[in-house]
Amino acid sequence: MSDIIKEFNDYREKMNTRILEDNNKVIKRIFNLDTNAFTEGALDVKTKELLGLVASTVLRCDDCVRYHLESSYKEGLSKEEVVEALSIATLVGGTIVIPHLRRAYEFWDALESKNDENI
Repeated sequence: MSDIIKEFNDYREKMNTRILEDNNKVIKRIFNLDTNAFTEGALDVKTKELLGLVASTVLRCDDCVRYHLESSYKEGLSKEEVVEALSIATLVGGTIVIPHLRRAYEFWDALESKNDENI
């Protein structure tokens, strides 16, 4: 199950490296803005990750959902907190996001399974 985590992270790292090799100022600034937007500010990091997760689910971006799920998991958010955020995303996005909800559950289960394997 944790293969989906490794595959996702390996591909993301490989392609981000490739994209940044072109040294495009606009793309680099967008990457930097994204990184800085999710640092502690008036909102804590956990809240920002949940906001990112909801927006990503509503926008139906599976890569973004996976990214925010893993970040949420690393920040120590509970499954209950994540599921509540996903329920709001499903309400806002409608039934069209249900396939993304399925994949989100699969990825979260893999994150929990990976942690269980490391114990």
